[in-house]
Amino acid sequence: MAYSSLEQCLLDLEKNGHLVRIKEETDPHLEMAAIHLRVYEAKGPALLFENVKGSRYRAASNIFGTLDRSKFIFRDTFQLVQKLIELKGDPMKALKHPIQNFNTGIAALKALPKKKSSFSFDEIKISDLPLIQHWPMDGGAFVTLPQVYTEDIDAPGIMKSNLGMYRIQLNGNEYELNKEIGLHYQLHRGIGVHQTKANKKGQPLKVSCFVGGPPSHTLSAVMPLPEGISEMTFAGVIGGRRFRYAYDALGNALSTDADFVITGEVDTLHNKPEGPFGDHLGYYSLTHPFPLMKVNNVYAKKNAIWPFTVVGRPPQEDTSFGELIHELTGSAIQQEVPGLKEVHAVDAAGVHPLLLAIGSERYTPYTPTKQPAEILTIANHVLGTGQLSLAKFLFITADDTNQLHTHHIQPYLEYIFERIDLARDLHFYTNTTIDTLDYSGTGLNSGSKLLLAAYGEKKRELCREVPAALKELQQFENPQLCMPGVIALQTKKFTTYDEAAKEMEALNEQLSIINYQLNSVVQIIVTDDSSFTAANLRNYLWVSYTRCNPSHDIYGIDSFIAFKHWGCNGPVVFDARLKPHHAPPVEKDPAVEKKIDRLFVKGGSLEGIG
Repeated sequence: MAYSSLEQCLLDLEKNGHLVRIKEETDPHLEMAAIHLRVYEAKGPALLFENVKGSRYRAASNIFGTLDRSKFIFRDTFQLVQKLIELKGDPMKALKHPIQNFNTGIAALKALPKKKSSFSFDEIKISDLPLIQHWPMDGGAFVTLPQVYTEDIDAPGIMKSNLGMYRIQLNGNEYELNKEIGLHYQLHRGIGVHQTKANKKGQPLKVSCFVGGPPSHTLSAVMPLPEGISEMTFAGVIGGRRFRYAYDALGNALSTDADFVITGEVDTLHNKPEGPFGDHLGYYSLTHPFPLMKVNNVYAKKNAIWPFTVVGRPPQEDTSFGELIHELTGSAIQQEVPGLKEVHAVDAAGVHPLLLAIGSERYTPYTPTKQPAEILTIANHVLGTGQLSLAKFLFITADDTNQLHTHHIQPYLEYIFERIDLARDLHFYTNTTIDTLDYSGTGLNSGSKLLLAAYGEKKRELCREVPAALKELQQFENPQLCMPGVIALQTKKFTTYDEAAKEMEALNEQLSIINYQLNSVVQIIVTDDSSFTAANLRNYLWVSYTRCNPSHDIYGIDSFIAFKHWGCNGPVVFDARLKPHHAPPVEKDPAVEKKIDRLFVKGGSLEGIG
C-alpha cells in the first residue's frame, strides 16, 4: 500500500489487528522503552503511545517488530522490488521477457523524487519532542529511527544525496538543549564522505534529520544500496509513492512527508562527548567525541507521531530489518562475490562479530586431498566487502551436497567442527579494524579477526556430553556442554592479559598430556558463568563471539607456530570472560519493570500481552 504518512500506515495496521493503542500516561524516561521491549519479546503488536508524559506528541514503536508485519506493510511492492534487484543481477531477463517485466518498469517511475514548492510544518523546539531514554546508563535521549540526510557539496541535489540511519543524541552530556545535538557516524559512511568534502572546502555540512513519514523512508535509510543509487529512489519504489521534498529558507532539505525534521550544520572541528548508548551488541557503546550538530530549525507536521525503537542484546526490532533486507536482496551479495553461495551475519552474536558462509570449492581436483582452497579466496573477498568487512569471526566451508544452510546455525557449526583441522584451518588477521561498537579489541575500531575455513571429509565425532577429562580440572570448574563439540568452563574474573596467559598455560598443562581424550572437543569457552553460557545456543553465540578479541583471547591446547602459522593439536580455547576494558552489558531496571506491570494486567491497554 502506498502510504503517504506514518499515521496512515498505523491506521492500516490497527484495522488489520497489528496495532494496539496505549492510553495510559507513559514516561519517556525508561518506561516507554521497557514497554516496547516486553511487547517485542512477546511477539506483540505495534504500539501507539497516545499520552506521552512531558510532550504533546504521540509516539509509536514496534512497527517492524516481526518479519510478517514488515512484509505486510510493503505487501503491494515487495515482489516488484525483489524483481528489480534480480533484474539488476541479470538485466537480459528484461529484454528476453519484456511482457513479464513490464510492471518493474512502471514501478521504476515511482523512483524519481518529487520536488515541492511549499511545505506545511509548525516550528518547535527539541524540548517539545518525546525525549525517550532507553536504558539506565544512556547519556540522554536518542533518536533511534532517524533518517539523516546530507548532500554532496561538489554535486548538490537529491540524486547524489545520502540518507542513512545514524543515531542522534538529543540532550544530556555537554549539549546545550535546543541548540545542539550529537551525531554518531564513521567517516567511511555516506555522511562521512560528504563531511570530508565539506571540510576540504572549509564549509560546514548541512544536515537534515527526518523522523517518521512513510515506513518506506525508514527502510531506505538502513538499506545497503550500491554506491551511486539514491536512497530516495529506493523509497519511492518500495513505498509505491515518490519521495517528496522541499528546501527551507536556509537551504536545508526537508522531507515534506516526514513527521518531524531537525535541520542544522555539522563540522568536525566541533565535537562533543556522545553516549553512552545501549547498543545492538547487547552492551553500552561508551562516551566518545563525535560530531556536533548546531540546530537551525525543528519542524513538526500537524498531529505528528514520533517513531522509535529500542536496540540492545539481539534479537530486537532491528532483527526484522535484517530479515527484511535479506529477503529483498536475495542473492545480491553472491553476485558481488564470485563463488559465494550464502552468507549470514548472526544476529544472536550482535550481527557484525560473527559471519557464517558457504562457498564453492572448485580447486579440489587439483589438490591431493580435500582441503580449503577456493573458500580462502572467497573469504578474503567477503572480508573486504562493505559492512561484511566489520566481521570479527568468519566461518566458511563448502558443501558438495547443497544440504547445508548458514541460517541453520547449530547444524552449520557442527558441520564445521566435524571437519576443521585446528592445526591448519585457523587464519588470523591482526592489528586491523573492527566494528566501532565492539569493545573487545585493543581500542576504538582496533582489533583482530579470525577466519575458520573447513572443508573435506569428516574428521571426528563431536562429544554430546562433557568428557570426564574436563570434570577434574584445577582452577577451571563447572564444565557445561554448549553444543556438540563445545564445552564452557568457569574460572575467576579476568584481571590482566599477563595473568590470563598464566591461567591459560595452567589449563594447557592439564589438558595437553591427555589430549588424546579430547578429540571430540573442538572448542573450549572460558567464561565468568559457564551455566549461563551453555544455557542455550543464543547465550553461547553472544558470550563467545562478542567478548573475544582473536589475537589476544584465543589460545590452544598444545599450540604451536610453524612458518608463521599458528595452530593447535588440541581444542581451541576462547577466553570469553568480561575484561576491564569491555563496555558493560545492558540490563533492565527492576523498578521500571515493576512500574509498567500496570499496563499488562486486567483493564490495562496491554492486557494479555507478555
